[in-house]
Amino acid sequence: MNILFIGDIFASPGRRIVADHVQDIIETNHIDLAIANAENAAGGFGITPAIAEELLALGLDVLTSGNHVWDKRELYDYFVRQPRLLRPANYAGVPGSGLVVRRARNGVDCAVINLQGRTYMPSTDCPFRKADEILGALDPAVKVKFVDFHAEVTSEKIALGRYLDGRVSAVVGTHTHVPTADTRILAGGTAYQTDCGMTGPYDSVIGVETDVILQRFLTALPVRMEAAKKGVELHAVIVDVDETTGKARAIRRHAINGD
Repeated sequence: MNILFIGDIFASPGRRIVADHVQDIIETNHIDLAIANAENAAGGFGITPAIAEELLALGLDVLTSGNHVWDKRELYDYFVRQPRLLRPANYAGVPGSGLVVRRARNGVDCAVINLQGRTYMPSTDCPFRKADEILGALDPAVKVKFVDFHAEVTSEKIALGRYLDGRVSAVVGTHTHVPTADTRILAGGTAYQTDCGMTGPYDSVIGVETDVILQRFLTALPVRMEAAKKGVELHAVIVDVDETTGKARAIRRHAINGD
């Protein structure tokens, strides 16, 4: 079976390129489960219930997130109504869930797990131990398991990939908005990429207008972050998984230049 994962959708340019291409990607690549990280979908910071519903209506099956998921207060009650929107599982005592089991188009039940790193990130429970807890409680009949690890540093992402190798189908990183070139199958059969990259405007500094960020670096003064609009690209990975074992057979990057 084929799993599509789209990296951080950033603001309206990111939403627009997903709307333009996701159905074609699904049909052309025989996608059974489509996942996207959407924590930056609302102007680059957070996501709203309306935007989440808009993205799910496009054909995405599950939305993952990260630290910016808390930026829009109206989202808190929405978690109860929409289990297909995840927040990182290693937040404690907050609304929402970091796990959903979703039946794919081919009839196979798939677990999608959302975790967040701790280095240079908000304080959360340990993602390694939380992953152990989730996998230990999961129905053994669910063989296909996809992990979005929303983390800052490459070492933490690689470490989690190695830690979960052989126990999940894929570990793909998000958050830094820069796609990495280390797409591979690890020794135990887990597909891995340190960061999927951003789906949004690349004529920018990780999605924000370049002049704004340069002003911040040059003066150290607060600035109003404004989403850029040009150089829009879609970055994703497609993972081929053996649904009987949960092991990945292949992983490849999939990119579209929207300009």
